[in-house]
Amino acid sequence: MTPWVRLPFIHELRRYTWGKCRADLVAGATLTLVSIPQAIGFALILGLPPTPVIISVVVGGFVGSLFFSSYHHVFGPTTSVCLIVAASLAANAGAGVPPLQLAAWLAFLIGMTQFVAGLLNFGEVTKFISRSVVVGYTTAIGVLLMASQVHNFVGFSSPAGEGFLQQLQELGGALGAGHFSYWAIGIGLLTLAIFEMVKRWRPTWPEALIGLSVLGIAGRLLALVEPHMPFRLVRDEGALSAVLPAFAGLPSWREHLALLPHLAGTAIAIAIIGMLEATAITKSLAARSGQKLEPNQELLGMGAGNIACALFGVTPGSSSFTRSAVNFQSGAATQLASMLSSVVVLLILFFVTPVFNYIPVPALAAHLIRVGYKLINRPQIRVAWGATRSDATVLVVTLATALFFQLETAIYLGIGVALVLFLRKTSTPSLVEYTFSDTGQLMALPEKTSRPNPQISIIHVEGELFFGAADLFQDEVRRQAADGNIHVFILRMKNARHLDASAVMALEALHDYLRQTGRHLLISGCDPDVVRVLRNSGLLARLGPENIFPAEVNPTISTRRALLHARELIHQQTADIRLFYERSSHADNAGNQPVSEAADFEI
Repeated sequence: MTPWVRLPFIHELRRYTWGKCRADLVAGATLTLVSIPQAIGFALILGLPPTPVIISVVVGGFVGSLFFSSYHHVFGPTTSVCLIVAASLAANAGAGVPPLQLAAWLAFLIGMTQFVAGLLNFGEVTKFISRSVVVGYTTAIGVLLMASQVHNFVGFSSPAGEGFLQQLQELGGALGAGHFSYWAIGIGLLTLAIFEMVKRWRPTWPEALIGLSVLGIAGRLLALVEPHMPFRLVRDEGALSAVLPAFAGLPSWREHLALLPHLAGTAIAIAIIGMLEATAITKSLAARSGQKLEPNQELLGMGAGNIACALFGVTPGSSSFTRSAVNFQSGAATQLASMLSSVVVLLILFFVTPVFNYIPVPALAAHLIRVGYKLINRPQIRVAWGATRSDATVLVVTLATALFFQLETAIYLGIGVALVLFLRKTSTPSLVEYTFSDTGQLMALPEKTSRPNPQISIIHVEGELFFGAADLFQDEVRRQAADGNIHVFILRMKNARHLDASAVMALEALHDYLRQTGRHLLISGCDPDVVRVLRNSGLLARLGPENIFPAEVNPTISTRRALLHARELIHQQTADIRLFYERSSHADNAGNQPVSEAADFEI
């Protein structure tokens, strides 16, 4: 084991007490009541038998908890992962590989991606992903989940893995042609009614488990009287059996090597989604519990959990919002709560499997539709929509792409659009022309009026001067330099940050342009980092050290020195001055201009 990989729960065992054990037992048992109905519902989304999904809960949840630093983080199948996997299984249905083997391959690729990301300390990278992407994606997951289960709720057949528009068209056609079942609709509505009654009268009870168990018992009793049921049961989709997890290993690489490139894009997208979900879940719970987290451990845990699912031949998983929240609310004290839950799931399967096999499919569909509805967080949507135009754009692009194209594409496109809009926002320089009044006070030059004919122009450079801003900055200054009466340009760079090669090349091009017309470029107020970049790039030597005025203790001294040198260059004792200043950064809260810096430029 490398120094980067460790098992945090071992440290917890050294100070484990009976009180913590009792809390973990209660939390683990409560977690089990939520996990089993969810797993059966996920099997319905995937179009697979329930048993491999249950085993994914057991194996992935246990192995993942070995690595997690969070006490409450729970791994297993999730809505988002199941929807993407279902679409991938449908897209590769003609490859001649059984769906469960495809799912296991996906689990392996996802697990390796996440585990390597954890080893490379990528745990903090997700904080650079816009929350608007997450909100748009989660909203799409909720809508797609509801749309994928409407046919089961209404009672007509529909192929798995169809797109959102196809599902809507089929629903409209089925309702128009009368291809629906009153039995299915009635059971679905009854399920929702039971959930709401339990939630209202006994809010601490697991309404999903109670409602589905009641309908499962009713389905079992009805089957004794009527063998041919007028609605589908879980056993018709693939009977749930009580089996112990069995190590299967990975299928032969030679048989499926050509298929791996088709799965790689989906696997990477799911891995990114898992990182986002893990970050959102664990940080939210840690803020409430006060626990200190190690983000890379969460990535290692998810990677290990998915690799274990692949080796046992079952479906992939991710961080579960619902089960992690239940684990926290149930008082879990350590990672052992999730491990104990995995064990309890296996024990319960041996006793209650017959009940779950007789749950009506419309009841499960109602449960999943309710889950999808809860995923649509309206307050967060309002914030993302109303905060800024960029956030609204990212939200709409991510949501629309997820609904009408592919879920993995939505993640990539949403992140890309957010980054492009951010770079655009940070790379648009804003310069305002200034001059001196007759009394020597600094003031903004009124627009659309005749300007003085200056010989020295001072340009205050503020903000990030990186590749995204370099060309725009150069174009703006060159536009001002088109006035041949300006003989010396002074770039006041005391607040310029993060110069890169693009910015240096832009400065060099500006210097060459001015030199060709017999004019000069001076730089003042630059901090040590800027001086270092200028020196290392060779631009300092090309401009001439005498034309560079580094920042001093008094921030105005370097500019005064540059002004004196500028007067020497044009052989003048006095000179008119034009000052370009970024209005947004230096205007005060009342909108007044920064007259306090007038003394900096009196000559």
